[in-house]
Amino acid sequence: MIPDAEDAPAHTLMRGAGGWHYRDADGFRSLPAGTTLSTLLALPAARLREDLAAAPEGAAPEAVLAPVDPHTEVWAAGVTYETSRAGRAEESAHADLYLDVYDADRPELFFKAVGWRVRGPGETVGIRADSTWDVPEPELALVCNAVGEVVGHTACNDVSSRSIEGANPLYLPQAKVYRHSCALGPWIRMAWAVADPYALGIEAEIRRAGRTTWSGATSTASIHRRFPDLTGALFAGDHYPHGVVLATGTSAVPESDVTLAEGDVVTVRVEEVGALTNPVVRVGPGTPEESR
Repeated sequence: MIPDAEDAPAHTLMRGAGGWHYRDADGFRSLPAGTTLSTLLALPAARLREDLAAAPEGAAPEAVLAPVDPHTEVWAAGVTYETSRAGRAEESAHADLYLDVYDADRPELFFKAVGWRVRGPGETVGIRADSTWDVPEPELALVCNAVGEVVGHTACNDVSSRSIEGANPLYLPQAKVYRHSCALGPWIRMAWAVADPYALGIEAEIRRAGRTTWSGATSTASIHRRFPDLTGALFAGDHYPHGVVLATGTSAVPESDVTLAEGDVVTVRVEEVGALTNPVVRVGPGTPEESR
């Protein structure tokens, strides 16, 4: 479930136990001691590209960790695909809210996690003990620098409680923001290596006892909003001196009879980026703080 760094495509930024690494077409480069995602995302995109290319040659990290710093903010967009609008309307007694926000000028954006809460490749994602209907949400996430330029892409699993949000849309923070509800990775594919971010296939799979119980596939080609609209709205009322990650919404929505269970394994694959795999645990009172 933990990917091998050697499998990463060229022009990939990744975090290992000893620091940050960059893989270009010729191999791995180790970034200087003290380098953090924050220091990298403080740079304009052109300068970041130059600095990564100039880093000294190095070895691949032995293990790949979540590609964030402890204080990296992760935000998410909602109802950005037609299937998501339909899914939200199906689960909620307040369907008109989701129908309206889909076409509204202002997108739905919400805070998802801070970096120290983000789960990386192979780490557990959680379903709430007080929820009865839980799903993975496979998404393309944009990695933005401090001035709002998209400098990279990563995969996101925006784990959500459909039963809690369905009861009342005002419960969205409880349905979306809780322990182990956000996974990112396995690394960051730099934006200059992705020819068309609106043509990326996204796949998701739930495996239970070694068998696939649900799978879904979509493409960013069907997203209703443009990425500059989403990042523009995010930066319109705040600034992010350490950069920010923005998940762009899901289109692969499981059917109403699908729910996650403890012991399941979820994989999110984003074309040209990579595959993020996480086992599922149930979180609540009495569960270990860091189940893995």
